[in-house]
Amino acid sequence: MFAQLNATTQLVKRGALLLAATFAFTAAPVMAGGHGAKQDIVDTAVHAGQFNTLVTAVTAAGLVETLKGEGPFTVFAPNDEAFAKVPKADLDALLADKEKLAAVLTYHVVPGKLMAADLAGQTSLKTVQGGELMLDTSNGVTVDGASVISADIETTNGVIHVIDSVVLPK
Repeated sequence: MFAQLNATTQLVKRGALLLAATFAFTAAPVMAGGHGAKQDIVDTAVHAGQFNTLVTAVTAAGLVETLKGEGPFTVFAPNDEAFAKVPKADLDALLADKEKLAAVLTYHVVPGKLMAADLAGQTSLKTVQGGELMLDTSNGVTVDGASVISADIETTNGVIHVIDSVVLPK
């Protein structure tokens, strides 16, 4: 029985390492600018150049100081291509409703610093907004159906995982 338990444990560890290595590799292009752990979440997003809509939304929601705060935070950050999937009228309405916008944005944030390896085997995460993000790590990582396309972008106050869709609280 102990041999079977040990074999299962080793398999889970190998899977977590493979997942972490895969995400570290996909994060390399974002980190190439050298902005990495030298900046907080907001400044890292600004300098990455692929989060212009997210930065606009964070500013409109009044969350800049929070995401520049001590943290640590794990942010599942939709890039500009993810926001482009949202119909313009819906996005404009969301940006105009500060309360709803703050709820949507904080649904993308989890307290603590969770690297890709920490996500292995997780099925849900409690968000700052209060909802639960559903995770699937069986084939890469998806968060409420959005694929993590780049992970483990370290910042001074947490980590960013880039996702390909905006996720909405239930």
